[in-house]
Amino acid sequence: QVQLVESGGGLVQAGGSLRLSCAASRRIFNPNSMRWYRQAPGKQRELVATITSDGTTTYADSVKGRFTISRDNAKNTVYLQMNSLKLEDTAVYTCNINDLLGNYWGQGTQVTVSS
Repeated sequence: QVQLVESGGGLVQAGGSLRLSCAASRRIFNPNSMRWYRQAPGKQRELVATITSDGTTTYADSVKGRFTISRDNAKNTVYLQMNSLKLEDTAVYTCNINDLLGNYWGQGTQVTVSS
């Protein structure tokens, strides 16, 4: 069993930046994929970013050029760097990791962008 602990959410003004972290309780095995999702009130959950074990990254069009997903294998951690934040980025952000042994979800962390 793997637990994912997310941190870094909070309140930020439009145009500002936040970095979300998602730390796994044990090593993530190859092959794997790591993803960030988000869900705003009354909206469907959407995929924000993906990174695979070979380093390939993909992004939703709405965040492309502003967000960066990365990982630190030694720390069993995946990050989401969010720059130039907009009001519409306000949502609960959730980490997901899929590896050889299972599929794991974090509890979610709130990001609120103010004007």
